[in-house]
Amino acid sequence: MVRPTHASVDLDALVANYHAVEHQLFTSGVNPAPRIIAVIKANAYGHGATRVGLALERAASSGIGSAPILACADIEEGIELRQAGIASQILIFGALGVSELAGVFDHNLTPTVSSPSAAQALELAAASRGVRLGVHLKIDTGMHRFGFRYDNLGATLPPVVQATHLDIEAVYTHFATAERDECGLFNAQISRFERVRTDAQELGLDNVLWHAANSAALLRDHRTWYDAVRPGLLLYGVVPPPIETELVLRPAMSLRSRLVAVKGLRPGETAGYGACFVARRPMRVAVVPAGYADGLDLRLASRGSVLVGGRRAPIVTVSMDSMTIDVTDLPVNPGDDVVVLGRQGDRAIEVTDIATAINTVPHEILCRIGTRIERTYVQTIGGGQKSDA
Repeated sequence: MVRPTHASVDLDALVANYHAVEHQLFTSGVNPAPRIIAVIKANAYGHGATRVGLALERAASSGIGSAPILACADIEEGIELRQAGIASQILIFGALGVSELAGVFDHNLTPTVSSPSAAQALELAAASRGVRLGVHLKIDTGMHRFGFRYDNLGATLPPVVQATHLDIEAVYTHFATAERDECGLFNAQISRFERVRTDAQELGLDNVLWHAANSAALLRDHRTWYDAVRPGLLLYGVVPPPIETELVLRPAMSLRSRLVAVKGLRPGETAGYGACFVARRPMRVAVVPAGYADGLDLRLASRGSVLVGGRRAPIVTVSMDSMTIDVTDLPVNPGDDVVVLGRQGDRAIEVTDIATAINTVPHEILCRIGTRIERTYVQTIGGGQKSDA
């Protein structure tokens, strides 16, 4: 039974976006073309990590590049992917806790080493199992979150490169301002990462892959491509604002519901908790069974809108389980379809529209779509449409 409010994930769109990115990499003139590290952390930005991971793994078999590395946030996410049958290499971005390390070995995951203590813990765990463990090394070039400081590697890195049970397969960094860079940090981080690359042999970093580019950097600057790129938003059909591109993408997710009630408001009457909305004229409002428990931000009230009958209807209030919308000028009835995210007729509400309305990033909008929202997955098989939960 699907609730009136549900999400639909178009796996065909996801695969098409993957191939679009792949095609751009292979036709850019950069040789060799970088491989793809597909970012599916945070439940694939709300799209469903296991289904997305399996679709991308299949997509690689029909692509022009090598199989993608899949990247997630922590060991638990990686284990979930393995248990779903995903065989691709899985990179763990996040910090490691000592109590979690068994999962790295039991499920063949590739951890990130971002501190001396993490390296020491992994070295001891690998030594106790009598194995060599492949890892990626993270360099902090200015994000100031995880990673070895770029300007102190001579002191901190030797124990890591000398560890007898760790193989450094790749070195990477993370940009803080790839989308927009008023302070010049983006170019500074590139310069710092380049300095590390120049000193790589002296630091003991031989025969490693280098990667740095998220979706924004991938579009913005070929210098950041190196040996691999890390698209996240692009795979889901979203171009990180304010960047523009000729890359043709299709949004992979839509969020839909139905009207459950329509009622009138007289001038001066209020709606919502705290009487936060006051009717200035005779109005008709409709109730949509989707609220902040489903991931819809409270700030969408008086800022966002939905589509009903192919027209925009402003959001009046947002509660835990529902929202009210202004349908004063729309001929609507209970049961009518509502599009919160996606297309209806010739109009669309994009995730960037919602993010702009509440001054946040599109990543947050997608990741906040709640767990009680059922996802259905649509893909074309044998010329027909297949939809399943």
